[in-house]
Amino acid sequence: MTLFEKLAENFENLIAKGTLKLGDKMPSIRTVSKEYGVSKNTVIQAYLLLESRSCIVSRPQVGFFVCLKEDQRLPMPMASSPRINSAPEKEDGLIGKVFSNFVNKNITQMALSVPDESFFPVARLNKCLQTAAKTLSAGGTGYDDIQGNLRLRKNVSKWSFTWGGNLGVDELVTTSGAMHAISLAFMALTKPGDRIGVESPVYFGILQLAKNMGLKVVELPTNPEFGVLPHDLESLIGEIDICLLVSNFNNPLGSCMPEENKKSVVEILTQHNIPLIEDDLYGDVYFGTSRPKPCKAFDKEGIVLWCGSVSKTLAPGYRVGWMAPGKFIKSILKLKLFHSISGTTVTQEAIGLFLENDYYEKHLRQLRATLYSNSLHFIRTIADYFPEGTKISRPQGGFVLWVELDKKWDTGKLFDKVLSRGISIAPGRMFTLQSQFHNCLRLNYGLPWSDKLEQELKLLGQILKEE
Repeated sequence: MTLFEKLAENFENLIAKGTLKLGDKMPSIRTVSKEYGVSKNTVIQAYLLLESRSCIVSRPQVGFFVCLKEDQRLPMPMASSPRINSAPEKEDGLIGKVFSNFVNKNITQMALSVPDESFFPVARLNKCLQTAAKTLSAGGTGYDDIQGNLRLRKNVSKWSFTWGGNLGVDELVTTSGAMHAISLAFMALTKPGDRIGVESPVYFGILQLAKNMGLKVVELPTNPEFGVLPHDLESLIGEIDICLLVSNFNNPLGSCMPEENKKSVVEILTQHNIPLIEDDLYGDVYFGTSRPKPCKAFDKEGIVLWCGSVSKTLAPGYRVGWMAPGKFIKSILKLKLFHSISGTTVTQEAIGLFLENDYYEKHLRQLRATLYSNSLHFIRTIADYFPEGTKISRPQGGFVLWVELDKKWDTGKLFDKVLSRGISIAPGRMFTLQSQFHNCLRLNYGLPWSDKLEQELKLLGQILKEE
């Protein structure tokens, strides 16, 4: 064998023995070169050989990770098949119960859909806040432009180049987070009784907002890998007046629509003059080689209202978001004036400053690496300890996993059982208004990976096996 083949074999043995586990980051090329006394080119050849054997996977500008084909021991969940024209289930208070403990530091918060606060660049953000307070007129205590902070809009506009966007500063409106943007879109485009098509499952906040505004929710069949398929949407086009999609790394499935599907969806909706509200909250947290385009990239007529924020990537508590409302911008600005006048001046300026330099990309690079590694750790541990018949999603971005258990399980009842053991999960029926997903749950892998977290996942699996 050649030198690089011997080196690859050594690492393959370490992986086989479990010394290097699924999700572990491989030693850097420089480290291996130094420790083994070989050239960097030899290490690169060894790593490429391991990658060709599906033992490791490369992540651009981050490094190599043990992947083992991302552990295919567990199958993917089935695509959802919600009923059309189904009456909403009676509210059972489950959402309130799950989130009554979300600030309790003694509970492992696998129920949340936000990365752990330790992942955020707090020191750098604090400096940006200090700079904002010093440079803004009156220290940022006054109202800002109704359309939103100019520095923030400029840098969101520049950042849109990552997905091929050509957004101008005047096409953007800042908001107090993505849900505020979605709320404004609902108010601008709907009236009570209108029908809104959404993925199934989908983030419960969207469902509750639509329900409370008197909208009829039409849950669309959703594939756990590819999201809503164009032919499914087209077959139900007569059932909806407006559409909302989380096209990139849907919460809770983690699905991501292929670009050709996004283009088809925009064409179908444009043809029928149906607006699309696009929640692109998770698009920057991708694990592949480049950021996936949103549907907005294929919008020629201004029917897509693209919504985003830094609430899941940088600073949840700052409540800084934005939207590109397309041809509906006048209606959105009018509503924003009536409901909030302007956003929080200091935090918007601070985020604008953060985006202005390379800070955001450097932060995202590390965040993506951590979350990708965590996702593999979760998949491995679930495959090791959960009962036979478990199915799990394979997200290529974001920070949540969708787990489907045997039909006998009610994860609403499971929530009570595991909460008493210091673990919080998100039961599947939170993400629908219909009677479905009772045997499913969402887990947040945006937590610092540790032996303790692995043991808690193991405990969750043991509880499931006891039944």
